[in-house]
Amino acid sequence: MDTSTSNYEKNCRDWQARFLTMDQERLLSLIPGLAREGGDLTLRHFGEKFAVDAATGAIRSLDRPGPVSATVRLNIYTLFGYVSPLARFRDQWVTFPQLRDTSVFDAAFQNAILRPLAATFSGHAGALRRALEAMGGTPLPTGDVGYQVEAFACIPVRYLFWEGDDEFPAQANMLFDASATDYIHGESIVTIGSYGLSRLAELAGLPLARGTFSTP
Repeated sequence: MDTSTSNYEKNCRDWQARFLTMDQERLLSLIPGLAREGGDLTLRHFGEKFAVDAATGAIRSLDRPGPVSATVRLNIYTLFGYVSPLARFRDQWVTFPQLRDTSVFDAAFQNAILRPLAATFSGHAGALRRALEAMGGTPLPTGDVGYQVEAFACIPVRYLFWEGDDEFPAQANMLFDASATDYIHGESIVTIGSYGLSRLAELAGLPLARGTFSTP
């Protein structure tokens, strides 16, 4: 296991232990889409349903077999850890650097997510459309491809894509409700974006373009 993966796993173990100290009823009251089902707390992340064992904090997918990536586990744990009691959907759509406390991460977001998103789907607008629909996305009248999907029920994301031509390369953007960083830490929006990109490429059956932020 390389150092990066080891650090992610250590963070996951630390967050799992923190989860066991959290007031689960409070989380259920604060996070839209979070539900109790038997001995689990359940929620969807980019359309896939996950269960968090209420007694151990272990996370598993309810939609497919195999281990859950460290990225997904951290996205879920940090949602639990950072949600504010004042968090409410605002219906104010902004770009990543316009979110609270995210400007320091903007270069990483541009280089590791938006540019690879555009490059991955350049010439494959139809595949992107199908992948977004497979995630449960709702079409938007913006861009050559525009869809709103739920990273989490409380963190909707708008994907916008413009196909390139002889003069300009393909371009892509992601919009977030201004409340996103009331639910989760700004740095976690980067890993949410990274996982969303990898899921789109997986659903489309396309290799990710070089430069994509790699997470375990």
